[in-house]
Amino acid sequence: MAMTLQVLYPVGPDTTFDYDYYANKHFPIVQEAMGDFIASVHVVKGLAGGPGTAPEFHAIATMNFASKEALESALKASGPALADIPNFTNVQPQMLIGETLD
Repeated sequence: MAMTLQVLYPVGPDTTFDYDYYANKHFPIVQEAMGDFIASVHVVKGLAGGPGTAPEFHAIATMNFASKEALESALKASGPALADIPNFTNVQPQMLIGETLD
């Protein structure tokens, strides 16, 4: 069964997020640490929460895995990626592990 890991970076009153660092430095760290287990990645930069509404998230990264075992292996290898988070944001990310329904 295919699995996903979503990492959500919520917007708050005093939150910061460096998109350039996230795209150009953090992504390669994630790829190096976890890439052997990831089937695909999709990242969205938050622009709005609806018409005329500010976004609730700076970004959401969705990583797709072929199996629960691949996801578990990626999580075990995620230390360098997790340690890098303070280099681009002061946000405590939220995570959602899910089963792909399609």
